[in-house]
Amino acid sequence: MNDFFELTPVELTDLLVQRGEKAFVARQLLDWVYKKGIFDLNAMTNIGKELRERLSTFLTFQSLELQRIQDSSDEETYKFLWKLRDGSFVESVLICAENRRTVCVSSQVGCPAKCAFCASGKAGFKRNLRPAEIAEQVVQINSWLMKKGECVSNVVYMGMGEPLKNYDPVVKSVRLLCDPEAFNFSQRRITISTVGIVEGIRRLSEEGLKVNLVLSLHAPNQHIRLKIIPYARKYPLEDIMEAMDEYAKKTKRDITYEYILIDGINDHPDHAHELAHLLHGKQCTVNLIPYNPVAGLRLERPEKKAIKDFRAVLFGSRVVNTCRYTKGDDIAAACGQLALQETSSLPIIRQ
Repeated sequence: MNDFFELTPVELTDLLVQRGEKAFVARQLLDWVYKKGIFDLNAMTNIGKELRERLSTFLTFQSLELQRIQDSSDEETYKFLWKLRDGSFVESVLICAENRRTVCVSSQVGCPAKCAFCASGKAGFKRNLRPAEIAEQVVQINSWLMKKGECVSNVVYMGMGEPLKNYDPVVKSVRLLCDPEAFNFSQRRITISTVGIVEGIRRLSEEGLKVNLVLSLHAPNQHIRLKIIPYARKYPLEDIMEAMDEYAKKTKRDITYEYILIDGINDHPDHAHELAHLLHGKQCTVNLIPYNPVAGLRLERPEKKAIKDFRAVLFGSRVVNTCRYTKGDDIAAACGQLALQETSSLPIIRQ
């Protein structure tokens, strides 16, 4: 069987022709799935019954089975639990803010990075997701939104997993989503986040893509990064910053540096001064994220005054920065909180 979401429009057309079908059938299928959000062949009414039966013998449209949708108390954040064909589970998050509908997708089952402040790597790493399993998260959530008269506006690769450790499937999923004959999504509305996989950053700068790149920095120096990010042992901060500068230069895209503020670890004004020095002269934004509590981790969110003082140093050094308002922490969907739970503990799907 061939996964529909694994195929570019050209590959889909070639497959159909090889199977003795007309090329225009590809356009019909692409329209039903990407434009109308329909995944059931039997609901594709302009395709004859006999043709639908033939298509069902070699083409499948869903590799993700929706298990649960959990919504936050303010109904602005939704967490989707998907079951994969091998019985594994991954999560996606939909964040609704004003006119934006941002989907946070997972790229791996678990995460190999095992950052000290993040829940995703606590249960270990199982496997990489295929391009279909990544792209389908976006298209299925878009189909869900279409019932409300809405659509996905932004996609961020910030869910479970380190995207650049699953490089080829991630890049193919981006190209699938952005193909004008498929989902036709803007590259500039896609963001890939990395903990600092140097070879992946350098490869991405040569892809000819215009996606946004975010570095999970979280420390102003190599010494602190070594304490909270295991990958720092392999990827020195100096090498990472050089690769990020190269990406910005080649793609003409500004860089965002994410910095999770952890009480007593990286939140002192001296750390802010170091951070300002590290980023001096760079066209970038620092996205500050007060730590979101994770069960079993003895880390704390800084007091409001500490956050304010940290930002004051950055502003004084003319470093553009934002402080992310926490969304979805009541359903463990906030930054760093994604970790698979027993399906029985989650509420039923709300259509």
